[in-house]
Amino acid sequence: MSMFGALNNSASALTAQRLKMDVVSANIANADSTRGKQVNGKWEPYRRKMVVTEPNGPSFSTMFQKAVFGSSEGSPGGVRVDGIVEDASPFKMVYQPDHPDADKNGYVQLPNVDPLKEMVDLVSSTRSYEANVTALNAAKGMYLKALEIGR
Repeated sequence: MSMFGALNNSASALTAQRLKMDVVSANIANADSTRGKQVNGKWEPYRRKMVVTEPNGPSFSTMFQKAVFGSSEGSPGGVRVDGIVEDASPFKMVYQPDHPDADKNGYVQLPNVDPLKEMVDLVSSTRSYEANVTALNAAKGMYLKALEIGR
């Protein structure tokens, strides 16, 4: 592992968690948007978005095998965002006959965004972000102590 591997890993995780928090914020902001995008000339409600992440580098089993057999080649590469996907769950149907987007039966399709689920995701991302900041500061502290030993 390179000297700055811990910093690179934490930095990649910070970037991914920040993106997750931004996507959750967009989901919460659009929780009542009945006109998210047009599909075949008809408005469709906003659809919840989710961030997909994956390890950036060798798998855990590969790293474990290298550690067991004494190979120091390769290093974990942190995390990377694989993409932002839309949640395929159905929209909520609410009876509001006075709503401008109501169908002929008086039902309105509302986004598939659950504010409670979004808040759980936001708290989880925030805690992960804080943990990675702590790891980054710990690595920085170790590097500074190593420099002091060298004096």
